[in-house]
Amino acid sequence: MTSLSHIARDIDSLLGTDGFPDYAQAINGVQVETRTDIVKVAAAVDLRERTIRSAVDQGANLLLVHHGLFWGGLQPLRGPHYRRIHALLASGMALYSSHLPLDAHPEIGNNVLLARELGLTPSAGFARYETIDIGVRGESDIATAELISRADAVARRFGGAARHSPSEPQRTTRRWAICTGAGASADTLREAVQHRIDTLIVGEGPHWTAVDADELGIVIIYAGHYATETFGVRALADHVGRAFDLPTVFIDVPTGL
Repeated sequence: MTSLSHIARDIDSLLGTDGFPDYAQAINGVQVETRTDIVKVAAAVDLRERTIRSAVDQGANLLLVHHGLFWGGLQPLRGPHYRRIHALLASGMALYSSHLPLDAHPEIGNNVLLARELGLTPSAGFARYETIDIGVRGESDIATAELISRADAVARRFGGAARHSPSEPQRTTRRWAICTGAGASADTLREAVQHRIDTLIVGEGPHWTAVDADELGIVIIYAGHYATETFGVRALADHVGRAFDLPTVFIDVPTGL
């Protein structure tokens, strides 16, 4: 029999959750507890009513997510927020959320796993947040068009499609960087210039980042916020399943972004 506390301690240790810098609304770790033993683990990118209902239907009582219960900040218990909390409590579902610790992990993190999926080998960190590198970067000799095609294959697998800023057909990617999720920003563009990155792979970003990137000589590949952050929670669920001999399931609810 496996308690939530045993699993949570294992995940906290693996991801270095305690003291990891993150946004205030992330609230990494156990967000909703249960007193019953864990019998099956479900993983999903986003905490939403559909993922909770699906986890219940598939017999899970622990849900691992990347985006947890409090991304909307402090709000009244009405509408979708109420329904999510009610569904969790009524079903006895435990909830564990990990945001930046899961993005940044060197083995099961979103960024390193996306790099592997794209056939890239990281050699250094990227996307500095306070004291931690969230993303990864490295060197390559690959046609940018091929890299765009690979990113598009990832995006389409999870209900999306990759987009990119202007790129010449014969262009080659020599120095690349990855920051999954909302990875295109003023900070990542500045860091890309600093490290002479020519291709930046992200989930999504504001329109102006494509304009600035083009004038900086950088191609940004926008492979989808949801798609680029499916890898970490799946790997985390696999780890918990192996460590505690529990069945696992990934609940795929694409957002289209």
